[in-house]
Amino acid sequence: MIDKTSAIEAVINKLKKIPVGRGLDLRTYKRDRSVIIMHTNEDLFSVIEDGFEKEQFSTDLKGMKKLLKKLLKREFPRSNKIRVYEIDRNDFGM
Repeated sequence: MIDKTSAIEAVINKLKKIPVGRGLDLRTYKRDRSVIIMHTNEDLFSVIEDGFEKEQFSTDLKGMKKLLKKLLKREFPRSNKIRVYEIDRNDFGM
């Protein structure tokens, strides 16, 4: 679990090191809402929001900071800690 105040920087640092085909699953403490980030291409990420709203985004690493800021504010408004799991394409079913 990571602190929400440092979550964006921590997630971006993890995404820089993650290979294509793997990703991160960000969840609330109760695990009822999630933001899933998959590294789909060399410089492209697929982001799936599953919580208050259900949307899918596609962005590069440069646009990830702005997108994560928006999604964390919307999906984790009262959370102080965020669970981070590393996932594989096979775990997610992509």
